[in-house]
Amino acid sequence: MLTELAIRDFAIVDHLELEFAGGMTAITGETGAGKSILLGALGLCLGERADAGSVRHGCDRTDLSARFDIAALPEARAWLEARELPKDDCLLRRVVSANGRSKAWINGQPATVADLKALGERLIEIHGQHAHQALLREETHLRLLDDFADHRVSVGDMAETFRAWQAARRRLKRLAEDGDELAARRQLVRYQVEELDQLALAEGELKALEEEQEELAHAEERLREAQLAAECCDSDEGGAMALLTQAINHLSALPGSDRGRLSEALSMLGDARIQVEEAARELHHFAEGTELDPERLAWAEQRLSEVHRLARKHHVMPEELTELHQRLQGELERLEGGDEDLEALEVEVDTLRERWRGQARQVGEARRQAATRFGKAVQEQLAFLAMGKARFEVEILERDTPAAEGMEGARFLISANPGQPARPLAKVASGGELSRISLAIQVVAARHSTIPSLVFDEVDVGVSGATAEIVGQLLRRLGEHGQVMTVTHLPQVAAQAHQHLHIEKHAEQETTLTRMALLDEAGRVSELARMLGGVNLSERTLAHAREMLDASQRPHH
Repeated sequence: MLTELAIRDFAIVDHLELEFAGGMTAITGETGAGKSILLGALGLCLGERADAGSVRHGCDRTDLSARFDIAALPEARAWLEARELPKDDCLLRRVVSANGRSKAWINGQPATVADLKALGERLIEIHGQHAHQALLREETHLRLLDDFADHRVSVGDMAETFRAWQAARRRLKRLAEDGDELAARRQLVRYQVEELDQLALAEGELKALEEEQEELAHAEERLREAQLAAECCDSDEGGAMALLTQAINHLSALPGSDRGRLSEALSMLGDARIQVEEAARELHHFAEGTELDPERLAWAEQRLSEVHRLARKHHVMPEELTELHQRLQGELERLEGGDEDLEALEVEVDTLRERWRGQARQVGEARRQAATRFGKAVQEQLAFLAMGKARFEVEILERDTPAAEGMEGARFLISANPGQPARPLAKVASGGELSRISLAIQVVAARHSTIPSLVFDEVDVGVSGATAEIVGQLLRRLGEHGQVMTVTHLPQVAAQAHQHLHIEKHAEQETTLTRMALLDEAGRVSELARMLGGVNLSERTLAHAREMLDASQRPHH
């Protein structure tokens, strides 16, 4: 249950810390005093949408936090444990800055607003003053019936199966519609893969092939040039060896003194002849080792031509052909497995449909049983609310087409007077009757809720007198089994509360502030008297208020 609410710089509240207890808490104050501020602050802690208007004028940000005792809330504890958050405590904090941005924390750890909302749904239920308007919409009726019957898990499982079924149906339809296109694609890819299979280009082969073609293509030229170079070096007439030999012979024929001065030149010519002789030997060796292979050259050029032709055909670079081959092989495997996938998908669709039908039958039968019990429970509350002659029914409506919610809907019907046919709630003319019917439904729903903390925001609108006192007794009974907070304008309701929270506005130095405080017994008498008789409190009004408080606090049977 909610144990603490701290508010700082929110709307017209500067700073406020409130403590809450179990039982029924009445929240009252003059119109415009700011009762909605309390619920607004709580709503932001529970993940409602925030805007810059939440921040008190002149302040940088609003800071809100709500603490809950979750010892008796296993769902909330499990939610925290699943996210590795401390589960011995539950503190929700929300900060909204003046620019409209907000941050959230759960037990001191950063969280998203969606996290606050998800956890908040496991902590507290808020029944707003417009709840009876929601009850006029029939989609609300089925949800309330399922909550009453505690079908949430089975309905959720059924909805999940339905979504999976529909998704599989869409995939199957897509495959069937695309069948011809897929067959054409399969044929094309198969042809392309076979063509690349025939090419059988190995990884790294292209580079080796280009190098070999380059080598073979220039072999004849290299052989010719090497032979010419060798001939230039040879000792035949006109060759370098012959010329060098002649030069050496000429110098060697000189007289001794002249030959001595030219000894260095003679030595260099000797070395040159040795070098040329070695070069000639190397060139002859190279020429002898060079083989011409025109057939191999033709094969290499033909294979390279085929590689480049296929690369152009597929709009890729030649070096990308191997990767393309692998990719097309993978696509062909998927396409050729398509028939099996189609059959498997048909089986999956049939399986999911039958599973959904089974779940829908079970949920439908449970709903029909719950509809009778729900109708009787609301009927009892209506009798308590001075509408004993009214007849309330839950009508189960068969759907024409399957839906995530099952094969049926629900509609609440009411006959306010004997002899009149039961009609949908939207046809009920009296606002007072609708308010009481709405309250009866909400009380029944709340009694079967797994969440013991309930907030009722002016759900007693449109009732008065003795009926108002009965409304207060209903809320008090609910509070005895958990925590009920109710915003009310009716003294008959407020008097029934276990504790009373009063809200009032103060004007201080051109600033309006809201103050909230739990009232003691004397304070409660004064507030009830104000609610009964206005600003000027007479002794008679105060006595009436005291009597009302004393009577309401005695045990009811």
